[in-house]
Amino acid sequence: MAHPFKSERLLYRAVEPEDEAFFHQIAQDAFGMQNAEARISKPVSKAQTKEFMKQLMEEMLLSVVICLPSTSTTEKDAQPTPIGQMHLIALPPHHAHMRHTDIGLDILPEYQRQGYGSEAIQWVLRWAFMSAGMHRIGLAAFEYNHGAVKLYERLGFTREGVMREGIWHEGRFWDEIQFGMLAREWREKYAEQDVAVR
Repeated sequence: MAHPFKSERLLYRAVEPEDEAFFHQIAQDAFGMQNAEARISKPVSKAQTKEFMKQLMEEMLLSVVICLPSTSTTEKDAQPTPIGQMHLIALPPHHAHMRHTDIGLDILPEYQRQGYGSEAIQWVLRWAFMSAGMHRIGLAAFEYNHGAVKLYERLGFTREGVMREGIWHEGRFWDEIQFGMLAREWREKYAEQDVAVR
């Protein structure tokens, strides 16, 4: 049986209060924040980081710290290395029957472009469809984030719509592209290959 919180190279663990320094490190990646957040770009305080963590721990359908397994041979030093965070947004109770969610994902810059984001998204798709019974999973990319757009399409997401010139960034307006995947589409693409480690 597949381990529910592992994929080929990664581990997924709960967000803990002790992760505050790690989450603040993510928040200090100004370029990453500009690719993930539509709000105006400004420095993030430790209080804001703490508030975001509170939301992750209390309000999300799922929130995990993405980790590389320890390479240490001694049990004392066998701590996984956190490299990012991922969450699924929970619908309010009166909308829960709609069975859809959106993905949020941040990977530290030094671990980007190594396939970890792709692997984590494949893992969370499996979790959402197989464990949480979701029907649809969405996510968005800003027009200027070409890497994200290509990644989401390669993973099997469908472009569902565009909020034309909805994002102000670097002196001009850009489109926000909405992507989605249905449970049946996930099964068609991934059913024969199980991304979880057995």
